[in-house]
Amino acid sequence: MIIVVTGASSGIGALSARALARAGHTVYAGVRDTGGRNAHQVEAAAAYAGEHGVDLRTVELDVSSQESADVAIERIVAEQGRLDVVVHNAGHMALGPAEAFTPEQLAELYDTNAIGTQRVNRAALPHLRAQRDGLLVWVSSSSVRGGTPPYLAPYFAAKAAMDSLAVSYAAEVARFGIDTTIVVPGAFTAGTNHFPHSGHPADRAVEAAYEERYAGLSDQVGRKLAEITPPDADVAVVADELTRVVGLPKGQRPFRVHVDPADDGGWLVAEVGDRIRSEFLRRIDLGDLLSPAAG
Repeated sequence: MIIVVTGASSGIGALSARALARAGHTVYAGVRDTGGRNAHQVEAAAAYAGEHGVDLRTVELDVSSQESADVAIERIVAEQGRLDVVVHNAGHMALGPAEAFTPEQLAELYDTNAIGTQRVNRAALPHLRAQRDGLLVWVSSSSVRGGTPPYLAPYFAAKAAMDSLAVSYAAEVARFGIDTTIVVPGAFTAGTNHFPHSGHPADRAVEAAYEERYAGLSDQVGRKLAEITPPDADVAVVADELTRVVGLPKGQRPFRVHVDPADDGGWLVAEVGDRIRSEFLRRIDLGDLLSPAAG
């Protein structure tokens, strides 16, 4: 299959692109600023492809730009004649008291984590709809319905928005033969750049006021998350599970899969929510939207 993975310069995105390529797919790793700060990631992907004999390529793709998304998808379709799978992985984390983030910072996080998927969909879905076939994979977060420690509110809210968008899209593209799976990683504290590269509040005065009452909370959250995560937890298992799901036959893929070694309980809440969704769609005679049309 022909696959594009957004936010594939590092972390889950890079691991997924490599795992999918090892599985025999033609994979385009979406990377922004390929000629600048991420040029070394482009070189690393090319080296990996050569060493492992896989079809792993990079494509300039910045989810914050509709033009970038359009050009990237058009290039892939021009080179391959089709596009089969879109993996919505691009995301960014921010750490700090919610009040200390400006509205503009919040909007930026929503843009990267949620609105960016809309830009990519608007570029890719016309091709998938014309094919009457395809798969959207959304990389969500267990925080959407599981344990939510303080000081991660902007990220949690943005991921929840993306997850909600994924759920609605699933029903709306089903009659075009397009499948949907939501992959839900837990809080992996190693193997990704989420925590090391997380954003911080712009309002330092408000942040300082919270530090008086919540001194050291950020460090405590990071430390405790690391403690409850099994020592052998490897974020590569997320990429492996994503690859497994992509390889399943159309219509047999799970709507949602959780990969959470720390087990924050998100799977339980999601199970109830997804069941209610299924039952409600059947109640209003839209049960056919629970799986993709044959074509």
